[in-house]
Amino acid sequence: MKNGTPLSSGNTANTRSELARRIADGTASGKPIQLMTHQILGFPDFDANYEMIRLFHENGVELVELQLPFSEPIADGPVFLRANQAALAYGTTTARCMAFAERVVADFPEISFIFMTYYNIVIQYGIRDFVAKCAAIGIRGLIVPDAYPEESGEFLDACREFGVEPILIVTPYTSNARLAYLSGQTGGFLYCAARKGVTGSKTSFGEESDEFLNRARTAAKTPIAVGFGIQSAEDVAFLKGKCDIAIIGTQLLIILERDGLAGVEQFLKSLASTVSRT
Repeated sequence: MKNGTPLSSGNTANTRSELARRIADGTASGKPIQLMTHQILGFPDFDANYEMIRLFHENGVELVELQLPFSEPIADGPVFLRANQAALAYGTTTARCMAFAERVVADFPEISFIFMTYYNIVIQYGIRDFVAKCAAIGIRGLIVPDAYPEESGEFLDACREFGVEPILIVTPYTSNARLAYLSGQTGGFLYCAARKGVTGSKTSFGEESDEFLNRARTAAKTPIAVGFGIQSAEDVAFLKGKCDIAIIGTQLLIILERDGLAGVEQFLKSLASTVSRT
C-alpha cells in the first residue's frame, strides 16, 4: 500500500505474485493492518505448532512465518535461540519441517505461509532443490537473513524460477541507497526490522520509527511489514497506517510458555480487536 493504493510485487517479471495478491486483497478488504505470526517448528513440538496455527487461523491471522531451526540463529534473541536449540534436540529436521508445512498449507489455505531459516540449511539441502520443494508444498515466501543478495544469486534465481518470494530485511540503520537497492530485490513485502539487533527485545516506537518507516515506504515497491519487538495490541495500533503488516514472534512464544494456549488465544483476540478498529 502506498498513499492508500495496494502495491504490486517487485519481482522481475513485473507480475503480481500470489503472496502480493493476497496481501493486496487484505488491504482492499478494508483492514487497516494485517498480522503475521511466527512459529519455530518442533518447539515445543509439532503438535503444539499445529494448535498455535489453528488459533492463528481462528483469529484472522493472514500470514505465518515457519522457522526451520538452526544451531546458530544470528538474527534471534535469547528466547528464540533457546527454542531453536530445543527443537533440534527434539529431533527436528528439515524433512520433518517440510512435511509439517505441507500439512498446514493444505489444512489452512487462507493463510500465506512463509519459511524463515538460515542460508546454511538452504545450501545443505541444495539451493534449487530447496526452493523447488517450497514451491511444491505451497510456501509463498522465504526469509533468509544471511542470504545477502549480492552473494546469493543462485538463491534469487531459483526464487524467480519457482515463484517463491525472497523477502529481504532492512533496519533503521540501512542507508537510503541500500534501502532502494534492497527494495528492488525483495518480493512479496519488505521486512522492516524496527531496530538494529536481534529479535525479542522491546522496541520503543516513536518519532525515529516514523522516520524509518517513511523512508521505507518511499523506497518500497512492495507492501512493508514491521517486526522485532512488537509485544502488544498497543504496538500494533501504533503501526496502523504506517505499514501493511505487523509481525509478532517472540511475544507469542513467551505467552505460550507462561500461560499456555489459553493465554495465546486471549492475546490473539486482543490483536484481532485492534486490527478490526479503523
